[in-house]
Amino acid sequence: MNTSNTAAIVLAAGLGSRMKSNYPKVLHTIAGRAMILQLMDSLSEINPEKIVLVIGPDMEPVSDAVTAAGYTVEVVIQKDRLGTGHAVKQAEKMLLGYHGTVLVLYGDSPMITPETMADMLAARIEPSDPAVVVLGFRPFEPAAYGRLILSHTGGLEAIIEAQDASEEELSNELCNSGVMAIDGKILFDLTAKLSNDNVKGEFYLTDIIKFAREAGRDCSVVEGDEEELIGINSRAELAVAETVMQDRLREAAMENGATLTDPSSVYFSYDTQIGQDVAIAPNVYFGPGVEICDGVDIRAFCHIEGAFIENNAIIGPFARLRPGADIGEGVHIGNFVEIKNATLAAGAKANHLTYIGDSKVGEKANIGAGTITCNYNGYAKSMTEIGAGAFIGSNTALVAPVKIGAGAITGAGSVITKNVESDALAITRAEQKIIVGYASKLRSAKVKK
Repeated sequence: MNTSNTAAIVLAAGLGSRMKSNYPKVLHTIAGRAMILQLMDSLSEINPEKIVLVIGPDMEPVSDAVTAAGYTVEVVIQKDRLGTGHAVKQAEKMLLGYHGTVLVLYGDSPMITPETMADMLAARIEPSDPAVVVLGFRPFEPAAYGRLILSHTGGLEAIIEAQDASEEELSNELCNSGVMAIDGKILFDLTAKLSNDNVKGEFYLTDIIKFAREAGRDCSVVEGDEEELIGINSRAELAVAETVMQDRLREAAMENGATLTDPSSVYFSYDTQIGQDVAIAPNVYFGPGVEICDGVDIRAFCHIEGAFIENNAIIGPFARLRPGADIGEGVHIGNFVEIKNATLAAGAKANHLTYIGDSKVGEKANIGAGTITCNYNGYAKSMTEIGAGAFIGSNTALVAPVKIGAGAITGAGSVITKNVESDALAITRAEQKIIVGYASKLRSAKVKK
């Protein structure tokens, strides 16, 4: 999606006191990504010529997060938080002489879609040439929202705050989201007329509708869905936004050909990639950085993050794949197996109670139950290499750095500290001793006591 002749002002100066947090509100995450970045991701699909980010004092972490994510923005500080109109005014120097459409968005309303932004921009350049296009919506509970008052022809005549509205105006369910697309040629002429002569002592951006109308310009409305216009001011509202995002991600996965047995119990991250014919059982969590190829079977109660899983692998139940897990085609990762920074080649199996970290496992190698790669000595981490077709007996401890050759076997219960050559057998368990009849003598002695 490429919409030319567009700039954006992103308002992100709010303190978010209701979040009761030491972090800026817009850095709280939805589906594993800061809400300000969720908004920037959607905005990038519009491809604006310029983005101005308005933040408050001591909110450099917000601008740092945006630039670290690869977005180019011009940052301006709103020293005094005197309302939305005042916040938009702060961008005047950055947009001086700009004659395109200026899209005003809110960092704490990250669910708006690129499609809705495009609809607003298209409405702004219609033949009627509206000075302002306002994004409206019809919430389930409209009580606290400002109302959009339309003319008999459908044009926007005014925005009335709920506390100032009459009963008749309150019966109107079309509400103001705050998002606007504004003619850049007159934007700052309109904001220059704003007054803070009100109870809150703030400059309301909504007042520009009145000034545009007085200048003989039309204003209009585009309607969006309530779910994409959620404003996040509390932890409870953050949870609502998380639910909405998860539903979007679940639907996208299923539309792409994945089967979710119980969709509501599966949690994705913003960047999770799911192939076709992937089966996902209940209670599975995907952290950031996961790519699942086709035909993978992910069984119940798995936790997967930072992992790549090739075609037709089987994962779980109760498996944990940590960052750097690279799972080859047809690999089996079973119950209570943890993989971290390790590559398992095609056909390898680790079916029970195993930890594999900082390792390379060859094709069709079999890792027995209770195996541990001892990759950390308290100071540094070292690699374990297991060759193709090797068989690692149950309860083997592989003390890295160590190499197990192709086709080699380790006996159950062994602690392997030296390299094992291909096709060799390595056993380190103590010699077994048998004392005939001792068990019955012991029982007899216990009974006499």
